[in-house]
Amino acid sequence: MTPVVAAEPGHVDAIAALLEELDTFYGETEIEPRDVRIRQINEALFGDPPLAHAVLAWDAQALVGLATYSFLWPAAGLTRSLYLKELYVAETARRRAVGKLLMDRLVEVATTNSCSRIEWITDRDNTPAQRFYEKLGVAQNGDKTFYRLEVSSSWRPMPGKGALLTAMAPEDGG
Repeated sequence: MTPVVAAEPGHVDAIAALLEELDTFYGETEIEPRDVRIRQINEALFGDPPLAHAVLAWDAQALVGLATYSFLWPAAGLTRSLYLKELYVAETARRRAVGKLLMDRLVEVATTNSCSRIEWITDRDNTPAQRFYEKLGVAQNGDKTFYRLEVSSSWRPMPGKGALLTAMAPEDGG
């Protein structure tokens, strides 16, 4: 059996190693030094307040899968949603129902936290993930378009405006 548990501070080294495998899977060629990754994980998962949460799937002493998530509000009406940021299963543990166990645990977490839904995205070219979600009985939702603003030192508000929101007037589509 593969237990799925909430991440704890003692799991950080294993999480860092699995996230390095995830980065390699997605084609990253420059991986941050391990001490930087450890600090980032500690800040995100165990800071005050935590910025994210994770559940971990273990096979004996080996971390074989993880799901990272945050809560969003509002969702439907004034309910909450659980936003799944990453679901990753180690290559050595694929096709052993680890992903399904992680999703089952997320449903438990969402239910416990009175969430009305779980939401996530996947890359358009990640057909194995899409097939996995389809086998779970979850259909794609084509009602939304995904946007991303890379936050960097090169971002500048519009002249005379203090923030992005004040820069957008209703006639600009905001």
